[in-house]
Parts: sequence; structure tokens; C-alpha cells
Amino acid sequence: MYHLTFTSPQGYLDIAEEDNKIIILQWISDKNFYEQTSTPLLLKCKKQLEEYFTGKRNNFDDLPLAPKGTDFQKNVWQALYRIPYGAVKTYGDIAHEVSSVARAVGGACGANPIPIIIPCHRVIAGNQVLGGFSGGEGGKSKKELLFLEGYKHFEDNQPNLPGL
Repeated sequence: MYHLTFTSPQGYLDIAEEDNKIIILQWISDKNFYEQTSTPLLLKCKKQLEEYFTGKRNNFDDLPLAPKGTDFQKNVWQALYRIPYGAVKTYGDIAHEVSSVARAVGGACGANPIPIIIPCHRVIAGNQVLGGFSGGEGGKSKKELLFLEGYKHFEDNQPNLPGL
């Protein structure tokens, strides 16, 4: 497995590649946590994430992804991947798509090994509140990602984002 860590507006992000596919994108506290390898795929992924954070990219459809999880989780992650940039769905919406229940979808969202690219931040609670987020600084990070994408529902309580 190869890793590349870089600084983003959300802190240190680490990308992991295995068998020429992205398998992990995670927030970490130390940029030197993993031995770094700059493979062409990791550099491409980093570039696309940087473009996303600067508003120059709104999809990641040309990155080979191989998230590890159960068949159910993978089914949920495929549904998340189809949520358009700047849009949201509820846990119940996704549950309906995958013939499950909202709580199970929430668990699969929390287990998503490739957040941002598989956009679990675009899933909110049925009562239109933010809901949980297991990446970065939790709800603050989720809100920042939604705001970056132009979703203004939570605008009254938006974080201060440099450069926006």
C-alpha cells in the first residue's frame, strides 16, 4: 500500500493506493504519519482534491476507487457517489434507494473509507439538520464541505472559511 499525505483547507489528508486503486482518504493529525510514496495515481488524486478545494472541480469520476467494506456498505457508497455536487439527500432517501433503513445507511456513511470523493458529507438528517460526520472535525468539516459546494441551508451558522 502506498500513501501520500498533503495539507488541505481541512487539515492533513492522507490518500492510500493499493493495486492501482484509491482505497482510503482520511484525515490525520501528523503529515509524517505514513511513509510517503508519490505514485502517478496518488499525485492525480491529490491534484483533483486540491482543485476541488479551490472550486475548480466538482467530480472525481475518473479516479479508480476500491473501498473495502461489506456488500451493503458498497451499495450505499455507490448511492452516495451519485449525489451531485452541491446537492444533498437524506439518510432516508439513500435507505429507500438501497432498500434498507436510515440508521443502517448512517452506519455505512460513517464507515466510508474514501470521504469527499465518495461524498458522505452530502447526506443529512430527514429533519434537514446536519447529521453526523466521522471525518476531520465532524460536523464542522461536513458543514465546510457543503458550504464549499454552494449548499447554503446551514448558512446562518457557517464557519469562517479563508478565501471564500
